[in-house]
Amino acid sequence: MSHPRYVIDQMISAKSIAARIEALSDEIEAEFDQTDKLVVVGLLRGSFVFIADLVRELDLPVEVDFLEASSYGDGMESSREVRILKDLRSGIEGRDVLVVEDIVDTGHTMKHVLGLLGARKPHKLRSIALLNKQTRREVDVQADWNGFDIPDEFVVGYGIDYAQRDRNLPYIGKVRFID
Repeated sequence: MSHPRYVIDQMISAKSIAARIEALSDEIEAEFDQTDKLVVVGLLRGSFVFIADLVRELDLPVEVDFLEASSYGDGMESSREVRILKDLRSGIEGRDVLVVEDIVDTGHTMKHVLGLLGARKPHKLRSIALLNKQTRREVDVQADWNGFDIPDEFVVGYGIDYAQRDRNLPYIGKVRFID
């Protein structure tokens, strides 16, 4: 299958992302200052770069786990059907949990994951998203922290892909399709 040709225009620089993560980590540390160990749950695959940078900034004892949820496949539009492809390795009952998402778009994935994890009775459950596309929201869900509010653009980079490409870009870029 061939993909359409496109160019990528930088929207958010690597330097801006790093500065924002530093500021967010201070807020997260304040929220979880009493924890004995924070379970940081990355939503694969798009959040892997964000979670790595975020946990390096946190001055807290952390445990990292991953959950893989899918509602996109290789497409550009959410199917709105959320499937759990990989679950957590350890239990979270009674524990402090931070869910890390790359982007909250329609909100279906975040709402599903927070409901699933909330049913497991964590002590505290919070969420953070690197990117927030509020104009695309279809369900009532908000991350507790957002890195950047962005317009309704298709973006790649910093772990976010288009058909498994462009995850390795150090910045967030807007995809522009060309003829």
